[in-house]
Amino acid sequence: MLSPLPSQALLAAVSLSVTPLGSVGAAYAWSLVLAGAVVVASLIPLGAARSQADFTAADLAAPRAMFERLPAWGKRANWAHQNCFEAFSLHAPACLLALVAARGGSAPATLALVAAWLHPALRLGYIGAYVANLPPLRSLCWAGGILCTAILYSEGLRGVLHG
Repeated sequence: MLSPLPSQALLAAVSLSVTPLGSVGAAYAWSLVLAGAVVVASLIPLGAARSQADFTAADLAAPRAMFERLPAWGKRANWAHQNCFEAFSLHAPACLLALVAARGGSAPATLALVAAWLHPALRLGYIGAYVANLPPLRSLCWAGGILCTAILYSEGLRGVLHG
């Protein structure tokens, strides 16, 4: 009988170690993808504001210089867009940590799964509340999003350290 080639043996070992994450890991993966989509979606109100500020090709040379021409809601759209990057930079590692924990076989808490799905929705609400100038709602959405991220960090750390 012929022995398998080294590359075939390596491929077999890798394919055995890669298993699907299932629905548990999928919640964290989807939260990461949707959080990225929220960052992209934050461009919609910003683009609308720029169109009202007579955005031209010349503004591409210095896009921040046109900030003063934006209407008040457009300035808030710009700030919301910038905050989306800040929130994503906190949330993405939390999702990845929770994915690692799920991959390690740690059974996630229901609260962590809810937090994973709730975060993108809260961030969309944050953008809407910011552009509409609703500070209490904006603050609640912001705090809720941060809390969801903290829950994912907690869940991921619990799974990795005690898994």
